[in-house]
Amino acid sequence: MDSSTTTSASRLKGMGKAEFIAMMAMLMAINALAIDIMLPGLQQIGASLGVASENHRQYVISAYLMGFAVSQLFYGPISDRFGRRVPMFTGLIVYIGSALACVFVPSFTSLLLFRLLQGIGSAATRVITISIVRDVYGGRQMAEVMSLIMMVFMIVPVIAPGTGQTVMLFGNWHLIFIFMAAIASAVSLWVYLRLPETLDPADVRPFTIKSVSQGFRIVLTNRVALCYTLANSVIFGALFGFINSAQQIYVGIYDLGVWFPVAFSAVAITMSLSSFLNSRLVGKFGMRRISHGALLGFLGINGFWLLLTILGPNPTPFPLYLLLFALAMFQFGWIGSNFNSLAMEPLGHVAGTASSVLGFMSTAGGGAIGALIGQAYDGTTLPLTAGFFVLSLIGLVFVLIAERGRMFHPHNKPV
Repeated sequence: MDSSTTTSASRLKGMGKAEFIAMMAMLMAINALAIDIMLPGLQQIGASLGVASENHRQYVISAYLMGFAVSQLFYGPISDRFGRRVPMFTGLIVYIGSALACVFVPSFTSLLLFRLLQGIGSAATRVITISIVRDVYGGRQMAEVMSLIMMVFMIVPVIAPGTGQTVMLFGNWHLIFIFMAAIASAVSLWVYLRLPETLDPADVRPFTIKSVSQGFRIVLTNRVALCYTLANSVIFGALFGFINSAQQIYVGIYDLGVWFPVAFSAVAITMSLSSFLNSRLVGKFGMRRISHGALLGFLGINGFWLLLTILGPNPTPFPLYLLLFALAMFQFGWIGSNFNSLAMEPLGHVAGTASSVLGFMSTAGGGAIGALIGQAYDGTTLPLTAGFFVLSLIGLVFVLIAERGRMFHPHNKPV
C-alpha cells in the first residue's frame, strides 16, 4: 500500500473506495437531477403559470444555473476554513427547502426566485464534493476516481427525464419538486452518518478578505488551471445549450413526444460509458493524451455535423442526428473529468477555494453560453450545431495556451 492510499484510507476512516465514489456521485447527481428531471415538465409549467413563449420556459433552467454559478465562489473559502461537512449540510438544507417552496409558488417569477435559491444550495454539492475528492486523491488517481464518479453521475441524465415524466403520471409538475427534496434528504442522511471530515488541519485557511483574495489570486494566476477551466467552461456551454433546447428539438422538430426521455437517455449512456473507459485508461495513458485526443475528435465530429446541417436535408434525419450527437458526447466524457482534474492538480493546498473559482467559471461561463444557444433556437438545429463547433474551436485555443502549444505530453514543466 503506497502512501497516497494510506492517506486516503485514514481520511475516510473506514469508508471503502466504492462507497466513497457512490456517495460523491450522488452528491453531484443532486445537481444534475435538479436540471434534467425538469425537462418533461417545462411545457406543463409554462401552461400552469402563464408563460406563453417556449424560449422563456428555459428560464427555469437558467435561473437555477445562475444561483448555482455565483454561490460557488463562497463555498470554497468557507470550506477551507470551517471544513467540508458544515457548509455541505448548509447547502443541502437550502436545496431541500427551496425545492419544497417551489411546490407552493403562485407565479412564474416566484418559481424562478426559488429555483435561484435551489441553485445556491446545490452549489455546495459541486464545490465541496470536488474539494473532498482532492483532499483524498491526487494526480491520475484523482482523474480515475473523478471518471468513476462521472460514470455514476451520468446515470442521472439517463433516468431523470423519464423519472420526471413518470412522476407526473401521479399528479402535476409540483410532484417533481417533492421528489427532488426526498432524494436530497436521503443523500443528506447518508453523508451525515458515513462521511468524516476530510480537510487536513494543516490546510485550514483563515476566512479573511486577505486570505480569500490571496487564494483567488493563486488560482487565477496559474496558467494551466485557468486555461483548462476556460476550456472546460466553453465545452460545458455546448452541453448547457443542448439541455436548454433539448425539449424543443426532440419534441418540436422531431416530434418524439413521450419518447423524448428515451432519446435524451441514449446520449447520456454514451457519456457514462466514456467516463467508465476513461477511468480504465487514464492511469496508463494520462489525462493529457486522452483529453487532447478527445477534444480533437469533438472538433472533427462537430465540424462534420455543422456541414451536414447546412448542406444536407433539413432537418437532419433523426437517426443520423442522434448518432453524431452521441459520438460528440462520447468525446465529452473524456474531456470533462480530465480537464477538471488537470485544473485542480496544481492547487491541492487551496482545494476548496480552487474548486469554488473553477466551478464558478465553468458554470457561469457555460451557463451563459448555453443560455445564448438556447435563446437562439429558431425551429432548426443550426444554432446548436454551430455553437458546438465554435465552442470546440475556442476550447482548443485555451488548451494550446495552457500547454504552450504542445499537446499530448504527459508531463509539463512547472508553471
